[in-house]
Amino acid sequence: MTNEQFKKEFELKRLKVEEAINKYLPPANTRPSVIHEAMRYSMEAGGKRIRPMLLLAAHEMFPSNIDPLPACVAIECLHTYSLIHDDLPCMDNSDLRRGKPTCHKQFDETMALLAGDSLLTYSMYILANEYKDYPKVANGLVLDLSYNGEKMIYGQVEDIEGERNGKMTADKLNFIHHNKTAALITSAVTMGIRLADNYTEEKLEVAREIGKNIGLAFQVIDDILDVTSDDATMGKTTGLDAANDKMTYVSLYGIERSREIAAELTNKAIQDCEKLSENCDFLKALITYMQNRIN
Repeated sequence: MTNEQFKKEFELKRLKVEEAINKYLPPANTRPSVIHEAMRYSMEAGGKRIRPMLLLAAHEMFPSNIDPLPACVAIECLHTYSLIHDDLPCMDNSDLRRGKPTCHKQFDETMALLAGDSLLTYSMYILANEYKDYPKVANGLVLDLSYNGEKMIYGQVEDIEGERNGKMTADKLNFIHHNKTAALITSAVTMGIRLADNYTEEKLEVAREIGKNIGLAFQVIDDILDVTSDDATMGKTTGLDAANDKMTYVSLYGIERSREIAAELTNKAIQDCEKLSENCDFLKALITYMQNRIN
């Protein structure tokens, strides 16, 4: 797949995801309107939609008669809830997200907290409701998203505790990002597989390994960009890791070694794509895009 072909396919898929977000979220004027406005404000703020893209890329490798778009919206709901809560003053205290004021700045802390709560619970409702005609599929999707959503919280807890007590090690850093970042990215890949006809546990295991590696690579790149990029390019507040004296892959290994680690993880994930299916060109191109991103 050429770079131009990838860009065209990426944009087509992204537009489908945006349309699905508008379709499956409650209208902004749904009572109580303020919470639905806050939910939509954060969900419609843009972003790369990496997790829905990964889900679509995994799904299209296999025959399937099941619409993947509700699952795309569900995982983006859960991801966006985590961003809203991460940005709160009690956590990262960020003012900027996806190039716009964070939810608690646009509304207030109470509504931001509740908007995050609503997106979390609504993500499970979407899966249960939209896939009710496929009980096994619905169960598997809810299992994946809830399990990895919980792991995301485990990573956040250890991240916060590490900041508070100053006791951070390489082992703790890996635990944090295996859970805080890689878990939900892993869900994106495995959920796409679960929507396929006659998927196997062996395929799911390969998908988990791919998700883990690209999730860690994604975090390493994020750590690098926090040092080398700026607020305008990233669309969020940069430099917070250094300001908060957080251990990151960059602070532990330096920029050059961190780039090498990201490349090693990315290459391993790309190689493993072939174990899933020969029809993996878009997934491989997407993984490469994730490594080369500038924001």
